[in-house]
Amino acid sequence: MDALAPAPATADPHDPAALEAAADALAAFLDGRRALVLSGAGVSTDSGIPDYRGPGRVRRDPMRYQQFVGAAAQRRRYWARSSVGWPYTAAARPNAVHGAVARLERRGVAAAVLTQNVDGLHQRAGSRRVLELHGSLATVVCLGCGARSARARFQERLVAANPRFAARYLPTELGPDDVAPDGDVEIPDAAADDLVVPACEACGGVLKPDVTFFGENVPKPRVERAFALADAADALVVLGSSLTVYSGYRFVRRAKAAGRPVAIVNDGATRGDGDADLRLHARLAPLLERVAAHLGAA
Repeated sequence: MDALAPAPATADPHDPAALEAAADALAAFLDGRRALVLSGAGVSTDSGIPDYRGPGRVRRDPMRYQQFVGAAAQRRRYWARSSVGWPYTAAARPNAVHGAVARLERRGVAAAVLTQNVDGLHQRAGSRRVLELHGSLATVVCLGCGARSARARFQERLVAANPRFAARYLPTELGPDDVAPDGDVEIPDAAADDLVVPACEACGGVLKPDVTFFGENVPKPRVERAFALADAADALVVLGSSLTVYSGYRFVRRAKAAGRPVAIVNDGATRGDGDADLRLHARLAPLLERVAAHLGAA
């Protein structure tokens, strides 16, 4: 394998030479390898799905697992706010980054996608080998019997059970600044006081979004599948993740321990910067489109 081409620390999308040099470097890193793509929130920001830690973001405390399972009032609050944000999240469409990753998969460059996102946009863009590390907002799961069902069906039931709430808060015009990555939208706490939350249609149990909340562990079988994908790949490419959460960063550590090269592309500092064999500060869309073209995945 030839030595990696030098690359600028920052690839200004308005500087064609810098952007092309960065694309050359990442294409050289990927050439002849089958890489696992680890994607984070930065991959979906061009689809209108915000991240938690990007520049200018207002920090919002997400629902924690113990809050959700510990109090019916917290569940009402969560579902009230989520129901307002769900139509916006469900309407999001894949962007150029998702499309480039899907083309790289079809070309055989991306062996699989391990995503920290819960929006399903990789699959909608055409990626086939996708493991959602933190679950999916499109599904709800019963904490009693484990039955899973569509989030869209839950939304229909919630609206039908709460006509006054729906008339007041649904539908509403929202933008990226209004919606958190988990679909949460700020509304008055009192709006949830009388909310009727649908129960599991199979057993009458408590329903939870099928995502890993803060304070909750990723299910062990899913972690094992993720490790298997990482171990089968020749390299790891991190796209759009700060790697602040250890559930993602551990795959960088695993790759390094096994001697596999790591590339990180993120428009901002990451926890794994010191571990990277190739580190690019760049906007993802223009970079990935050029890399896909360089590797014959246009």
